[in-house]
Amino acid sequence: MQTATLYLIPVPLGDTPIDRVLPPYNREIIASLTCFIVENVRTARRFLKRSNPDIDIDTLTFFTLNQHTPPAEVSGYLAPLEQGRSIGIISEAGCPAIADPGADVVAIAQRKGCRIVPLVGPSSILLSLMASGFNGQNFAFHGYLPIEPAERARTLKTLEQRIYSENQTQIFIETPYRNQKILDDFIRTCRPQTRLCVAADITCEGEYIRTLTLREWKSQHPDLHRKPCIFLLYK
Repeated sequence: MQTATLYLIPVPLGDTPIDRVLPPYNREIIASLTCFIVENVRTARRFLKRSNPDIDIDTLTFFTLNQHTPPAEVSGYLAPLEQGRSIGIISEAGCPAIADPGADVVAIAQRKGCRIVPLVGPSSILLSLMASGFNGQNFAFHGYLPIEPAERARTLKTLEQRIYSENQTQIFIETPYRNQKILDDFIRTCRPQTRLCVAADITCEGEYIRTLTLREWKSQHPDLHRKPCIFLLYK
């Protein structure tokens, strides 16, 4: 009998056709599961139906995992594994447990000695790094910069220094409606010769990936409003 497994199931980054970014093996795994830990039940159900049109959604069990889930509940989500049933984790976009609350479940599963299998799929962080032309051997993903302006500027200057002292690529995300604000902050705070890669709508129609110095970005005006973006800094 196969060991009960926690599968980490990637999803497309947008409305990209599933066949373009996910291998057929993922569909086989999905078809074998009846229990899922998800960030959002409605979008997870839609993804599962797109992936396997014949799936009987009403027979599936869903556990919701997001920033509002009490930590005491999370461990209980793995109970099916102890009963011999495999589970899938599905995030809102990209790969589970990468800048994603699924990491909490994986950490518990590791402590319990469970079998964990990550499936192949798109990661906006890695895809943007691949296309940036920056150092792919030494990089750091920081998520969001601080909101408070002075702290934000101090943090950005400190991280920019790592570019020059450690040859380390610095990677950030921002809330889509604040994309222009972070671009302005990079231009205002960092050195003009520091290079910035903006990667928007990765794998989707209208994908935009461009690397320029911050001096050059001053005259560029890409439409980034409400688009999912990754921002990378390097020398």
